[in-house]
Amino acid sequence: MKHDLHSPTPNRQSSRRRSRSSSHRRDRPLWAFAGMLLLSCGLLLGWAILPAPAQTEAPIPTEESGAPQPDLSRSEFALPDPPAAPPTVAPEAAGQYVLEFNRSPIVGNRLRMEGIYDERRLRFTRPRNWEPKSVQISLRFRHSAALYATRSNLTVLVNGTSIGSVPLNKPQGEIGNVVFDVPPGAIKDYNEVVLAALQNNSPTCTQDPFDPSLWTEILPDSKLVFNFQPKAIALDFHRYPYPVFDDLSLEPNQVAYLQPNEIDETWLTATSRLHTSLGRLAEFRPLDTRIVEAIDQVAGRERLIVIGTPAIQPDLSSLDLPLSLGSGRFLDAEQQPFPGDVGLLMLTTTPDGAAPVLVATGNGAEGVAKAVQFLVQPGDRQIGTGNLVIVDQIDQVETPDPRAWQGYLPLENSFKLSDLRTFDEQAYGDVTVRGSHSPSLELDFRALPDDQFSPGNTMTLRYSYGPQINPLTSLVEVELDNVVITGKRLTSVSGGDRETLKVTLPEDRIKPNSRIQVNFRLDPRERRSCSRVTDQQLWSTIHSDTEFKLNREQVVRLPDLELLRAGYPFAAPQDLSSTAIAMPENPAQSDLLLLLEVSERLGRLSRAESVKLDVYRASKLPVEQRDSRHIIAIGTEAQFPLPEAFEQGDGFALRDLFSRHWGQKQIQTLPDQEGLVKQIISPWNQERVMLALSAQTDEGLQQVRDLISQDNLFFQLQGDTVLIAANEPDPSPYDPNAYSLEFLQQSSQRQLASANLSSRIAAVLRGNWFVLAPGIVAASLVLYGVIQLYLKRLTGQE
Repeated sequence: MKHDLHSPTPNRQSSRRRSRSSSHRRDRPLWAFAGMLLLSCGLLLGWAILPAPAQTEAPIPTEESGAPQPDLSRSEFALPDPPAAPPTVAPEAAGQYVLEFNRSPIVGNRLRMEGIYDERRLRFTRPRNWEPKSVQISLRFRHSAALYATRSNLTVLVNGTSIGSVPLNKPQGEIGNVVFDVPPGAIKDYNEVVLAALQNNSPTCTQDPFDPSLWTEILPDSKLVFNFQPKAIALDFHRYPYPVFDDLSLEPNQVAYLQPNEIDETWLTATSRLHTSLGRLAEFRPLDTRIVEAIDQVAGRERLIVIGTPAIQPDLSSLDLPLSLGSGRFLDAEQQPFPGDVGLLMLTTTPDGAAPVLVATGNGAEGVAKAVQFLVQPGDRQIGTGNLVIVDQIDQVETPDPRAWQGYLPLENSFKLSDLRTFDEQAYGDVTVRGSHSPSLELDFRALPDDQFSPGNTMTLRYSYGPQINPLTSLVEVELDNVVITGKRLTSVSGGDRETLKVTLPEDRIKPNSRIQVNFRLDPRERRSCSRVTDQQLWSTIHSDTEFKLNREQVVRLPDLELLRAGYPFAAPQDLSSTAIAMPENPAQSDLLLLLEVSERLGRLSRAESVKLDVYRASKLPVEQRDSRHIIAIGTEAQFPLPEAFEQGDGFALRDLFSRHWGQKQIQTLPDQEGLVKQIISPWNQERVMLALSAQTDEGLQQVRDLISQDNLFFQLQGDTVLIAANEPDPSPYDPNAYSLEFLQQSSQRQLASANLSSRIAAVLRGNWFVLAPGIVAASLVLYGVIQLYLKRLTGQE
């Protein structure tokens, strides 16, 4: 009976627990559904994003990975004692050099000066081994016949020093000739010639300052004449890259590489890296390169570079070197051979003493590579001195971020003018300009090649200006690539202090070669025609806290040869560690010359503290390098190292027997001297590209070399395939009509890079907005059904 009396109690408690549990379960779908809905949205976005992998996700092997730490306890090597006297290059005979004005791109057919007062500036350098004996400026000019002779003159200044004036008093059509002597002591490394014209057509100074009859023209055959005495060139690594490369030279620097008797990966990579570094040093300066087979083939003002071990460069024994050779190896002062992993750098001269020679060698391949790497890394080579450098350990320079490009826009979307850099790598400060026709502030506004801009890019210009301006006719304007974006009238007679102008930057106009110009058009309240003071008291200042705000993401579509103008994608990162060059098994000299030209161009397009470009022959290209790097393949069709470039789809292809394929078309041509540049998605990695530089003949490879080397051709690249042919047997690089270019776009572009998650989400939302809402609803319904099924099982209903 007790059992019966107490048995209902646990049943009631159990019923209450079930009731609370059921109530709790009835509340659960509300938050569970909300949570699962959010999860479904996240899964949907993740699924949409995954097909567009970021280029930076694939690991790129670098030299730093697993690199051994320097062995600082290693004993020093015995050196010659006393050391030999540093070699010198014998001076040439005294000579004369004529520098014509028409070599300057701003001169063209004439140099024109207009208005009451106008100036034109020309700059020139003095080669490092020149001692000027006498310098003259010979001017040929003509001017308007309306000029008043006693109030018009032409003045010439060199480095701020006036060297003479001449009255502008020639009759109609007569050409004036005048010669000015320049004091030799006034000539410096960098020189500036200022031509200043004061022009009046009235004795009372009442003429209109914009009268079109106020003009003077300097003819292009005007010139500077140098009589100089060359100096002996002391060979010392503390002056490197001089004399191998002289950034003050008035002529193209000339470099010759000595071809080894056996070409291997060490020589190819070391030579390519060294020439890449020379391309960085050259920047815009011309550089002539060739390959010689013997030392006695060096001619003129060429500099010889010898790279390789004594085994592949037997001509090293004919040079006067500070180290002795024994049994094909370099020996120290105790006649012990240097270890194979020690690099040796030496400066000497050719046997006749006429040309400097740079030797990068060692007793092993690792030593040769280390010697060259010392020269290509500015942080290492700046401690070099003397004519012998023994390279035991060098820094392992970290690979920069793939988007850290010097000279381009900062990575941050908000930055100031002070965050940008001038041409000499200095931060912008406040900039003041003077005069009614003051020069504009021009600054590089170079977008990274993978930047894609959205609406909403702004520039907030902060500026000040002085008093005494005419508020009706004075203004400030902003241009992007010579197209005026906006302007604003300067309204204060007493001057303005830190005024602002908000400028909207068009998203479709910001390119990797863009420039912004800020112009102040200042007009004085009172004009006095003969007074320059009224003009020069007008001033304006652009403040360094001018702000830029950009709305951009990182998306790029390849193949696209237009991006190659900026070096992309091969120069990302800037040390070229993501790029490898493939060569034929037995490279011909035409292949090697094209390799040097490609290396030089990559050097001109990149800036980094190291060069990590690798070069391989076809059979030595590691699979992991082929699969993980961008590839540049060089060679004629018969010796092309990676024929897969011509086996994809229906694109343009070169085949044997001088045949050409494109789509369903097939032809044979004879002769075929055209060059081919073709970019495709890499057959081994969909996140990389391959660039094919090919032709049917060596003459065709020469056309490709011209395309890579000449700026006027290279910066025309577009599409994904280019065919180039010379219109004459020996085309002039200065003739714009000397070559014919055909651009083809054969394959659809593929989105290859999107740097971060947020930009990828934004790209997916913009590109798939029309399926986003239905996708979320469908996913929500599916998940709602799953949740209901789960709840039914949990409550025992199923």
